[in-house]
Amino acid sequence: MAQTAPLIPRLVASSIAIANRAGEIIRNVMSKGDLGIVEKTGKNDLQTEADRSAQRCIITSLSKQFPSITIIGEEDEPSDSPVPSDWVVSEVDQDILRLECPDNLQQVSAEEVVVWVDPLDGTSEYTQGLLDHVTVLIGIAVGNRSVAGVIHQPYYNYQKENEPLGRTIWGIRGVGVGGFEPKAAPEGQRIITTTRSHSTPEVQATLDAMKPDNILRVGGAGHKVMLLIEGKAHAYVFASAGCKRWDTCAPEAILVALGGKLTDMHGKEYSYDKNTPFPNKGGVLATGKGENHEWYLEKVPEAIRKKLV
Repeated sequence: MAQTAPLIPRLVASSIAIANRAGEIIRNVMSKGDLGIVEKTGKNDLQTEADRSAQRCIITSLSKQFPSITIIGEEDEPSDSPVPSDWVVSEVDQDILRLECPDNLQQVSAEEVVVWVDPLDGTSEYTQGLLDHVTVLIGIAVGNRSVAGVIHQPYYNYQKENEPLGRTIWGIRGVGVGGFEPKAAPEGQRIITTTRSHSTPEVQATLDAMKPDNILRVGGAGHKVMLLIEGKAHAYVFASAGCKRWDTCAPEAILVALGGKLTDMHGKEYSYDKNTPFPNKGGVLATGKGENHEWYLEKVPEAIRKKLV
């Protein structure tokens, strides 16, 4: 069945198994105590041994199974870095292969696919022990659209006894989502999630204009979108250019597959083709299923909108 299924379901089925292994690697690095932290561009842009190792696991595994796809990872790693054999994943999630693929994704070729990888989203929080903020993101794009995504939470349930550690969720546009129980956000309130460590006056002014009842300041784009799909927040608002394509490709696909929306602050969807610039210069606005995305767009101050181009 694995070889007869269309490419996109096969990619998602493999990405689920690969993300699970990357999560184990992230936990193993933490358990050893030496995170191998380096600063990339500043104190809030860190890289750890877990970032580097998880990316090598993901990219090597995907490249071996799908040699003709384009893969773009966050971390700058030498291509000849040795990869332990037990990091190279060949397993797949058989349940995904049984799903009916929508017509528009049936005939996708490997050359049309770009996979965006953030091996450890929420690195700063990882180094500070805020482990529930950490995710592994594997986003799948066809042409310039994000069509499927996998989010793995290595530390899901880590504070609970006798519960399985870790969770992987997925979404495919036109198919649906899995791995979690979607929930609606509370009625009669406006709860917004935003950055924990990259706030600016523009970010705060935009939040103020939306008059939220509560603001959840957390790390990681994956974690923020998880708050939307689990009904803990109504919108994710980040009026800044600090996000990248590998931060949003997987979360966007899952959110849209569920009925939500993710755009920049002008209401434009981001392009995910292999030649697109990495930064999300227009900021990020994401809303959960049933939310009025246009209402949030209209509340963005015009002066701030003009800066995000």
